Amino acid sequence: MNAVTPFAEGPGVSPARTAALRAEAEALYLGTRPKTRAAAGAAAHLLDGVPMHWMVDWSTPVPLVIAEATGARLVDVDGHAYDDFCLGDTASLFGHGPAPVAEALTRQARAGLATMLPSPDAAIVGDLLSARFGLPYWQVATTATDANRFALRAARAATGRPRILVFDGAYHGAVDETFVEIGPNGRAANRPALIGEPRDLSVLTRVVPFNDLDAVEAALADNTVACVIAEPVMTNCAMVLPQPGFHEGLRDITRRHGTLLLIDETHTLSTGPGGYTRAHGLQPDMFVAGKAIAGGVPASIWGMNEETAERFRDAKANRPDGHSGMGTTLSGSPLQLAALRATLEEVATEDAFAHMNRLADRMEAGLSAVLAEAGLPWHVARCGARVEVVRAPAALMDGRQAKSAHYPALEAAIHLALLVRGVLISPFHDMMLASPATTGEQVDRLVAATRDVVRRLAG
Repeated sequence: MNAVTPFAEGPGVSPARTAALRAEAEALYLGTRPKTRAAAGAAAHLLDGVPMHWMVDWSTPVPLVIAEATGARLVDVDGHAYDDFCLGDTASLFGHGPAPVAEALTRQARAGLATMLPSPDAAIVGDLLSARFGLPYWQVATTATDANRFALRAARAATGRPRILVFDGAYHGAVDETFVEIGPNGRAANRPALIGEPRDLSVLTRVVPFNDLDAVEAALADNTVACVIAEPVMTNCAMVLPQPGFHEGLRDITRRHGTLLLIDETHTLSTGPGGYTRAHGLQPDMFVAGKAIAGGVPASIWGMNEETAERFRDAKANRPDGHSGMGTTLSGSPLQLAALRATLEEVATEDAFAHMNRLADRMEAGLSAVLAEAGLPWHVARCGARVEVVRAPAALMDGRQAKSAHYPALEAAIHLALLVRGVLISPFHDMMLASPATTGEQVDRLVAATRDVVRRLAG
């Protein structure tokens, strides 16, 4: 596990109470999970004992090993059950193993998984994506990282421009050139935690604060920026909501400067069936979604409007033969197409989102009441079925404020304390999701567990 000590002062919480809560939860976790402890030692040939290195970044002293995930419940190898509000950090937004997706995968497995050619589902998936998200042309990739990378390359090809613009604190997967932030000196620089990157990414990536339209205008003024890539709500930090008029202004500025606007809805699909884009009438030139879009199966999608597609086709037609730098062998596979179709037709439905948002209403109200009872200077932020406890008294404006509302030691203590009470939330910040499989009783247990933990912290 990454070090999270010493225990820094959190807003309204003393270091002593944070440390005591952490110690109590850690002792309970280790004392009641012998198989989990044994599993940590058995994975000798996995780096750090896990299949992906960031799995040691959870709050647990040794990694939790899950034996079964169904609906909105997890069971670990020791038989402990958890109400799952993390849902694979959105990958299982619609619950673990939705029946229509499982059935589609079973059918497709008998007909082949990887052919590097379209299946009969391909055209249907294209129609479904166009109807749902509003753009006419689509491509399928394997992860949101891939989709963002390909879309940015397409944007540069379509515009003939070299640069991109990102918002400080946003996250778009492992796309190297988006790992740029505003440093303490006010200048753009590589994020300090980025591993193995020798290039100065700020040469071709500009970065501005979210919600700052004047900064966007200035960054695009020389007409060298091909694309602005944006989450409509910043979600991979303490949640930052757009201010009134921000998206309208962003669209106007990008159009005036001939810059394409790419909306990355990998997390904000929680808003509704057409994501934040449809719910709020956004008009992107390009669109990306991954994680939950195929019900948890590795798949992502990226789309473009008519004009962008035509310009991209021209760029493709005028290049020499050879590798384009876009696409991977498993992208657009029959397996992905079967899962995409099942999710779009039968899982991510209007009724499903209505249920999810009702439960998110209940979650938001319950958690807000807990914070008010405790008198803590925190608040609850919301993006559809995504709810987050933010350790600041008022809504955040940008990535700098989001970073200042991040307290790793306090968060790790809370997460582990909730876990031993049977509730799992996101390991990276206090984010919770409601799925179609989530029940009102589960939400009530989350609120009750949070109340118990918060009372311990607030005294």
